[in-house]
Amino acid sequence: MAESTPQNLPPRAAPDDTDPIAEAIAIMARLRAPDGCPWDREQTFDSIKRHTLEETYEVFDAIERRAWPDLKDELGDLLLQVLFYAQMASEAGHFDIHDVAENLNAKLIRRHPHIFADAEAADANAVLRNWEQIKQSEKKASQSTQTSLLDDMPRSMPALMEAGKLGSRAAKVGFDWPNTDGLFDKLREEIGELKAELDPPSAAGSTTAIEAELGDILFTAVNLARHLKIDPESALRATNAKFRRRFAAMEAAAGSSAALAASTPDQLEILWNQAKNAATEPTRS
Repeated sequence: MAESTPQNLPPRAAPDDTDPIAEAIAIMARLRAPDGCPWDREQTFDSIKRHTLEETYEVFDAIERRAWPDLKDELGDLLLQVLFYAQMASEAGHFDIHDVAENLNAKLIRRHPHIFADAEAADANAVLRNWEQIKQSEKKASQSTQTSLLDDMPRSMPALMEAGKLGSRAAKVGFDWPNTDGLFDKLREEIGELKAELDPPSAAGSTTAIEAELGDILFTAVNLARHLKIDPESALRATNAKFRRRFAAMEAAAGSSAALAASTPDQLEILWNQAKNAATEPTRS
């Protein structure tokens, strides 16, 4: 393994003006050097994690807004996270950014045998099937202690993503709803179970039971999205953006946020319906 510690990569090494990636790597090494930036030097894998998540969502936001200059900037911020982790790993003697790139290159070649070998893939679905088969073979070779098909799925991913991946993985062994009709029936069943925990109000169920039933509804909704080939995260973010627009229209119609707060429930309902009927939803290019 090639190491790039401050000892064998001089902190003040002149960046390669012809290669922006090499320059970025050298800048990160300089920032983490003993006489580098105090803030950058004190960061750890754990302290950087939340920034990585924030930058990822900012990339999503720029894509959804089709704000290409913003996307260029946000992708740079996301690349910074990769460089940061790789530099810290290099300093600890684990690996460096070159090892990361080499590992990625090997994986891309290995998982695209229809491009780099003699395998065939007639369409995108065939490519995905090949990818999953190769991925599973890799995991079997590296995780001999795995006992469940779900063991290799990290708990750290966002819950919506995890729910979709769990449903998709279970479907590989036939444990799935045959069609969306079954999912709609399941949604109605789960909603009924939540209502049962809340009815009558004087005998409402425990918070734990209510949380569990609501979780079942959300899990079923995510799997409905999977069957519909809709990304639930994108769908919810689009709805959040729509709510922002319509709520802002309500505030504008009322005259101010204070006036909106002073409105009666009936007045709020009228304002909402006006905003909903007048809304012109943005289109995506």
